Amino acid sequence: MSFPLEHHVDHQPAQLSDQEIFDAHEGGKLTVTSSRPLRTVRDLSLAYTPGVARVCQQIHGEPQASQRLTGRGRTVAIISDGSAVLGLGNIGPLAALPVMEGKAQLFSAFADLNAVPIVLDKHDADSLVATIAAIAPSFGAINLEDIAAPTCFEVERRLIEKLDIPVMHDDQHGTAIVITAALHNSCRLLNRDLTRLRVVISGAGAAGVACAKMLHDAGITDITVLDSRGIIQKDRGHLNPIKEELLTYTNPRNITGGVAEALRGADAFIGLSRGHVSEQELAGMAPEPILFSLANPDPEIAPELAYRYGAVVATGRSDLPNQINNVLAFPGIFHGALAAGATSITPDMKLAASRAIAEIAAEDLNAEHVIPSPLDGRVAPAVSQAVRMAAARS
Repeated sequence: MSFPLEHHVDHQPAQLSDQEIFDAHEGGKLTVTSSRPLRTVRDLSLAYTPGVARVCQQIHGEPQASQRLTGRGRTVAIISDGSAVLGLGNIGPLAALPVMEGKAQLFSAFADLNAVPIVLDKHDADSLVATIAAIAPSFGAINLEDIAAPTCFEVERRLIEKLDIPVMHDDQHGTAIVITAALHNSCRLLNRDLTRLRVVISGAGAAGVACAKMLHDAGITDITVLDSRGIIQKDRGHLNPIKEELLTYTNPRNITGGVAEALRGADAFIGLSRGHVSEQELAGMAPEPILFSLANPDPEIAPELAYRYGAVVATGRSDLPNQINNVLAFPGIFHGALAAGATSITPDMKLAASRAIAEIAAEDLNAEHVIPSPLDGRVAPAVSQAVRMAAARS
């Protein structure tokens, strides 16, 4: 599998008008075209009947041949129930479809993979798992997207157990992979030891939980996670199973309270919620903290405040430096997993992807460039290669 032509970093576009946005979506953003000419009777005989029957027989006797004799081996299903779309919340499957189409465009543009947007009018874990498993034979991999927590955790876990193809909920792991890369480079720039950081994560949804797990896998042992009720700690009670598991590798000092208590003396803040951090709370952090406030469009820390206190600042916004964007991760990850014939995406593959992303930015490292641009064409090939090598090791 090859990659498209290299992308180049562009300047931030001017304000987008509603008319321009709706024109860009008119009729949908995807088409299905033939990869072979159909001009003669011979072309038809090869592509369809009678020739196709011979291919069907081959696959019936050798199921693995479907990977090379159909498009399955380079086709990803992008599946959502519309329950957690962007910052819009539970807007339903129909309203989620433009996002899934857009993500299919990204798979094509950055990794030369086919991707099919699928929105399901199913919202419980049992129905989602059963439906996705039933359609899985058409695809080489499954990208779960915009499914709300905690359902997303169970759906992903059960599909990984059930299917022999890669399954990844990008809202969890794509975000965590890019954050880990940016944090690694921030430490490199500031000459700090990643494993000795005290990190605070605001938000215990899909991205927050996955980020905590990945940072722990990367060697960070002092991680504190906050949800809407404050610090997640063992004596609080009424914790769901996901948060109980979270406590097996977070909050080792069992601190209690809210944002102010969590941030006191902390080296890094990662915002994955719609919360708000005040100047007084920021002032309680360790000197020159790392501040990743990723809520969109309004970060948890106002940008002018973040730049006043932070040694390195990242957001989820495209108009500010160091945008944490999942497109840095998922095209290369799925490309590498499919190229390797992997049956799952392992923690080692995710860490390898994160290191590859970090290395691209490290070539020109500064406080406004700890992570590559989403349009940097070097990223997807580097991530794919790193994932393939990790898959081979495992």
